[in-house]
Amino acid sequence: MKTIVSIFILGLFQLNAAKQPNILFIYTDDHSQNTISSYCSKINKTPNIDTLAREGMQFNQSFVVNSICGPARACILSGLYSQANGQTGNRAKFRQDIPIFPEILQQNNYQTAMIGKWHVSGEPKGFDYWAISHGYYVNSLKTNSGKEQVYGYTTEVLTDKALNWIEARDEEKPFMLWLCHNAVHRSFIPGPDYLKNYDDTTIPEPTTLFDDYKGKNPGAPIAQMQIAKDLFPAYDLKLPVTGDQILDSGATRKLGNMNAKDRQAWDKVYGPKNKKFKESNLSGKALTSWNYQRYMKDYLRCVDAVDDSVGRILRYLKETGLDKNTIVIYSADQGFYLGEHGWYDKRWMYEPSMRTPLIVKWPNTTKSTSQNENLVQNIDMAPTILAMAGAKIPESMHGKSLVPLLKSEQPADWRDAVYYHYQMDDGSKRASHRVAKHYGVRTDQYKLIYFYEYNFWELYDLDKDPDEMKNLADNPEYQTIVKSLKTKLTDLRTKFKEANL
Repeated sequence: MKTIVSIFILGLFQLNAAKQPNILFIYTDDHSQNTISSYCSKINKTPNIDTLAREGMQFNQSFVVNSICGPARACILSGLYSQANGQTGNRAKFRQDIPIFPEILQQNNYQTAMIGKWHVSGEPKGFDYWAISHGYYVNSLKTNSGKEQVYGYTTEVLTDKALNWIEARDEEKPFMLWLCHNAVHRSFIPGPDYLKNYDDTTIPEPTTLFDDYKGKNPGAPIAQMQIAKDLFPAYDLKLPVTGDQILDSGATRKLGNMNAKDRQAWDKVYGPKNKKFKESNLSGKALTSWNYQRYMKDYLRCVDAVDDSVGRILRYLKETGLDKNTIVIYSADQGFYLGEHGWYDKRWMYEPSMRTPLIVKWPNTTKSTSQNENLVQNIDMAPTILAMAGAKIPESMHGKSLVPLLKSEQPADWRDAVYYHYQMDDGSKRASHRVAKHYGVRTDQYKLIYFYEYNFWELYDLDKDPDEMKNLADNPEYQTIVKSLKTKLTDLRTKFKEANL
């Protein structure tokens, strides 16, 4: 009798596992919507990410709640705004006493793994296997079973590790794999197969590359993220190391991770280009334009490697038949400035960094080539993944499950505005990159931002001014809207227990 009961329980367990979908969450770093062709990129093509969008749903109004690496990942894990989960900046501490989605998945029969960039305080929890990487070339990975020696271009190494883990998994359980690429983070180092991409292309400059910041908060013109003067020569622009300890130490360290063959290929490509640059003796706007081309081409070369990784993964899933019951999610920790307003980096509540890609393919659930225009945020990922798995969503989570949207349903109570708060403190006397702390609210049409360090307000009509160039906060014609948005902002700050900040 005991044997019969055991067989019956095992049968139910396997039946439940068969119904639960696998979940593969591909997560990149600093990947702008504007460099994905399904999001209408004007400067590059991403055929494999486009395939994912063609076979699933693309969210066109996808935003982060705090555009910086560590806090973004903490929001993904917890479904909570930064102040509630503790990781308000890269050096802040993520709370260890709150539920996170991988631990809940483990409690619901899932085998879990995290491979790639972590950037959350403390070691990963809730993962049966984890392997942490840093930079664009790796010599080793830190794993939950010790140090693993491995060499190669990180994007390719992580893809190999992900596919190997799926291949070796416990097939009696559904899996959730969070693949976290280091790309496309600064310092944008292309791999050996991508060094010459875009060599014969001139990347169109954004119309706001030479923004004078008129009407913006006092922190805008002093932010240390200007393409004209703040990119490090060796670290960012791949110019020869000069011996400057501050500017060149990072570049020396990162390039030092290459083996002799890869370094030789690198020098062969960049050497002649750097020689030509030196002979040109550029200055002023011409130098800014050169900086832009160098930075953008390296950034796009890293995007190309990520897109190829997505292609490898999608082909593997199809070849093994796993595609029939595997949800594939593509997103990034935040957007990134591609010269808009003269900037690189992120942090600001302006569109280029607040927006993030989000594409979901859910077999037999999500309609192919579907587009969604609801306001969604990265805090929605934890409750969404739990709902996909059939697990209970903790009531404490601030985010909302996207499952109804993925089923082409329209909840009557869906949010009509999203809240944002950048508050990173890197421990120094001034804010990181000198970006002023600020919070704000965004609706379908309007964005209101309060820079509380300066007591300065900005309002943008996104329908009329998508580049956010004309601050309407003091415009008499918009005072009714300002008043309404201030009320909305206060309500959201009260709801998420930030009103006292």
